[in-house]
Amino acid sequence: VRIAIQPKNPADLPKLIEGMKRMAKSDPLVQVITGENENIIAGCGELHLEICLNDLCNEYTNIEIIKSDPVVPYKETVTEKSSINCLAKSANKHNRIYLDAEPLKDDLVLAIEDNTLNTGDDMKKISKSLQDNYGWDQFESKKVWCFGPDGVGPNVLVDCTKAVQYLNEIKDSMLTAFAWATKEGIVAEELVRGCRYNITDVELHTDAIHRGGNQIIQTARRVYLAAQHTAQPRFVEPIFLVDIACPSDCMGGVYQCFNQRRGVVFSEESVAGTPMLNVKAHLPVSESFGFTAHLRSLTSGQAFPQCMFDHWELINDDPFDSKSRAYPIMMNIRKRKGIKQEVPKLDDYLDKK
Repeated sequence: VRIAIQPKNPADLPKLIEGMKRMAKSDPLVQVITGENENIIAGCGELHLEICLNDLCNEYTNIEIIKSDPVVPYKETVTEKSSINCLAKSANKHNRIYLDAEPLKDDLVLAIEDNTLNTGDDMKKISKSLQDNYGWDQFESKKVWCFGPDGVGPNVLVDCTKAVQYLNEIKDSMLTAFAWATKEGIVAEELVRGCRYNITDVELHTDAIHRGGNQIIQTARRVYLAAQHTAQPRFVEPIFLVDIACPSDCMGGVYQCFNQRRGVVFSEESVAGTPMLNVKAHLPVSESFGFTAHLRSLTSGQAFPQCMFDHWELINDDPFDSKSRAYPIMMNIRKRKGIKQEVPKLDDYLDKK
């Protein structure tokens, strides 16, 4: 769970950043992200964040802080293969990149995240694993360029071209743009997860000076984002696994609390020899604020919940449809990050043939 903070007096900003760095050293569970527009503290739950903010104000900085509402980090993904083969031309019109996007299978995404498939391994090893375990084509598995963002994330860039000249010379620029586009997706500049980009064709100028990084990086980023736009982009939200110990006569309150918060109870076990039940449930992180207090008020303080991160779950609604549940999520994130308050248009990224 993240929270954005700023000093009440803008002149205290250096003090705040210094204090955040010192706090991050003292507490290994805190993540501190300082950006141009916002300074974020990430912790493992509401209570943890409250303690952190208290320490930050009273011990590390001695200044007054304004904090935002808690923020949940969503990720972006795609659910279908791109509807068209996307094309972007470089600024000088001498280079063209054709590309499409498709979703990665869930088991492969989890394998990359759990490090079962080590992305730092030798390419031959990765290629063999992709063929044997995930049913990849032999030719394509050998042409994996990189994982991203930062070489370790659950997104893949695959070179599906045949006999393109000078392709290796622009590889670095393509990888830089790939890292940028997977860090900041098209919907709300959140991290991208579970997306595979296929380079289908590239036309390059014969003269090396006309295909440098300044021409290729922006172009490649545009085509990655356009491919994501055409492949039914969706949000994935983090889900907590909630472990609750409570007496069996309180179960009505537990179910009532989860029903109001889109939670799902999936296991109930009685503890032998006691009237207690051990209940397990999934709860979206975005619904978890104030959950503990709510649950205790419904069970008169007899239920003890413990939350930990469990998995990511797809939100099936289209964020570009203004009537869907995902639309306000997109708009809130865009507002917080200071991006234009409108649905991203495909024409801004795509070039005509």
